[in-house]
Parts: sequence; structure tokens; C-alpha cells
Amino acid sequence: MQVSEGLYSKLVATCIFNAFLSYTAIVLNILTIQALRRTSSLPTPLKTLLLSLTVSDFGVGLLVQPLYAAILVMQIEENTENYLYYALRITHSIQGNLLAFASFFGVVALTVDRFLAIHFHLRYQELVTQKRVVAVVFLLWMLSAFLSIPMSNWIPEKVLYGTYATIDAFCIITSGLLYCKIYAAVRRHTNQIHAQRVAGNRDMANAARLRKTAVSTFYVYVVFLACYVPVFCLSFATLIGGLTAVPFDMWYCVFTLMYLNSSLNPLIYSWKIRGIRQAVVGILRNTLPSLH
Repeated sequence: MQVSEGLYSKLVATCIFNAFLSYTAIVLNILTIQALRRTSSLPTPLKTLLLSLTVSDFGVGLLVQPLYAAILVMQIEENTENYLYYALRITHSIQGNLLAFASFFGVVALTVDRFLAIHFHLRYQELVTQKRVVAVVFLLWMLSAFLSIPMSNWIPEKVLYGTYATIDAFCIITSGLLYCKIYAAVRRHTNQIHAQRVAGNRDMANAARLRKTAVSTFYVYVVFLACYVPVFCLSFATLIGGLTAVPFDMWYCVFTLMYLNSSLNPLIYSWKIRGIRQAVVGILRNTLPSLH
């Protein structure tokens, strides 16, 4: 691979930025995992789903981004005609797909969970049990592992990537429609409570709590779309027009944006979910004496 001067600068900047993002993803997600363990105000099924998503984000920082930085270093050094480079590319692809699908399905599972909590709040604890949530999380990780297996040798690439695109589109559209229903239900419940004024403080507090958690997961969904949709669009353009349809250096930008999501999610949890924010502050105070 011949590296021009312009491409060289982009590779160096991308490598440095991904190394920094790897560090922030590891630290922030470890902090979030500890905070989730200490947060008792969240329903256990919701904590399990958030923990699954946090683990996938931690894996991106620990495994995927260091491999990606190593690949970029070999491209900078023009040392790509060897077995090590090929092995790194394959390993990075498998791990990246596994954790990307796990994050993708995790965001969808959060959406479905909040939809059930809003629309079936009286039966939510009956429908969404901890055992069922653990089973769903396990199945989603197994599905992610299956989809990350290299299958281009025995399945035509257009069929394979067409299947991926269909899954992605279905999940994105389904999540969007569910959030529209969540928004409509929250508005309706809020208007009913204020109009009747007989529900009592407890119902109003429950409605407010459900609304806050729905808004929190909606932020996760929006940020996920902002970080992942560019990758989906470039993949779709490549599927339709071939490898020459997308400038090669654009992939560096969209992959970095996708990995940025793993550092942003912990910030969203701490910003929008009070229990996690309080737990994070407590951990930081115990770790850093100067914050006392």
C-alpha cells in the first residue's frame, strides 16, 4: 500500500485519536460498570441491559481500537504485505463485528424494554423478568457472534452484506417507531394525570421516572445513530457501486466515529440517569481524595 503525504497525515491523526479513544472507552466503561453495580434505584432488567451494552463498549476500547491502531501503524510504515497484517485485519474484523452487533442489538433491546415499561407498566414486572432478560442478552450475544463469523468464502458478498443491511434497517426503523409510540404514550399519561388530579403523587412519580428513563435511552439511541449510520451508508454504497464508490480515506473517519460511540455512552448514562451519576460521583470521591 503506497501512502501519499496527505493520506500519511490522516493515518497518523486517526491512529493517535483512536489510541486516545481506546483509553477513554476503557476507563469510562469500567467506571460505569462499577456504578451500575452500586445503583439500586434502577430496575434489575434495565441494569442488565445497560451492563451488556457497557461491556460491549468496554470491549471496543480494550480489543478493537488497539487492533485498529496497530493496523494503521502498519499502513503508515507501508508494512502491509505480510501475514501479520492480514491476521490483524481478520481479527479486527471479527471482534469489531461481534461488538458492533452486540451494541446494536443492545440499543434495540433497551428500546423494547422502555416500550414495555411505558405501555404495560402495570404488567411490566410480570412480563420482563430478570431470567428472561438474561436469556435475551445471551441470545443477542450469540447472534452477534454468529453474524461476526467470516462467511464470504461460501456466501456471495452481495447476499451477505445485503442481509446485514436488512437487519440494520429493520432494527433502526423498529426502534424509531417504538420511540414514537413511547413519546405518544408518555404525553397521554402525563395529560391524563394532570387532567384528573386523582392519581396521587405516587403515580405521578412513577410516570416521571418512566419518562426520564425513556428519555435517557432515547439519547443513547440518537447518539448510536449518529455514530453508526455513516458506516451503514458507506457499506451500502460499496455494496451497490463496488469498492471504488467510496473514497478509501472516508473509511478512517466513519470507523473512528463508530468507535467514538463507546466513549460517549458512559457520559450519557452519567448525564441522564441520576442513580448512575450519583454512583459515579461517589466512586470518584473515594478514588480521588481531592474531590472531597
